[in-house]
Amino acid sequence: MTSPNRTTAAQPAAPAGTASPRVTQLELDLDVFAGPFDLLLSLILREELDLLEVELAEVVVAYLDHLEAREQLDLEAATEFLVLIAALLELKSRLMLPGEEPPELDALAPAEAAEELLERLLQYARFRGAGGWLRARHEAEQAVLYRSAPLPGELRRAPTEGAVQAYDPAVLGAALGGLLRTPPPINLSHMAMPRVTLGERVAHLRELLRLKSGRFGFDEAVEGADRVTVAVTLFALLELYKRGEASWEQGEPFGPITVQAS
Repeated sequence: MTSPNRTTAAQPAAPAGTASPRVTQLELDLDVFAGPFDLLLSLILREELDLLEVELAEVVVAYLDHLEAREQLDLEAATEFLVLIAALLELKSRLMLPGEEPPELDALAPAEAAEELLERLLQYARFRGAGGWLRARHEAEQAVLYRSAPLPGELRRAPTEGAVQAYDPAVLGAALGGLLRTPPPINLSHMAMPRVTLGERVAHLRELLRLKSGRFGFDEAVEGADRVTVAVTLFALLELYKRGEASWEQGEPFGPITVQAS
């Protein structure tokens, strides 16, 4: 017995090219829909079923049960399912946004998002069809062997009558000798390689926590340091966090980082 708002598989079939036969084998039994996955996708695109009423988490759980029942993982079918469910998640997130968007945000309207989703699915179907055609051609050519024919006799050897010497033989010998000669090692003595240990940076951060009353900016800890030291200092901060000695906060992306004692 289905509820009055429940859609069953008695609806028209899904349009061709929406999903592969392996994905269509996924049967769903949701609160608002019962039937194959490709029919659910078709009803959503034709706006005959409200995507906001569909629990996509239940679709993912049903697909995992489907994989467990088959006892094998088809990577191509799994990839296609991930593409479809990701597109549905994106479309549902757009539908759940407030009706009025700030003017600086360039977001698609729900109708435009549905058209974009349909375009993605059609493009995916075209690429999938092209891949199938190439696979069929490859399999058909496996039984065909090609024999490489030798060059004609008149092209195997160049006549020496018209040959003209371009370089002195000594030049060719010097060039080959230079290629065979072992080059001297590159002198890197002028390059200073900064070396810093994780223990040194951990001690440095602990000292800053003691001197700054348990709170300081990360920029203070790496002021004037090279890139390697900055990277090791970040690992040292993670080590202190793992030991429960310090934590950090950042008000905005790429903003200043404040380290504080835990």
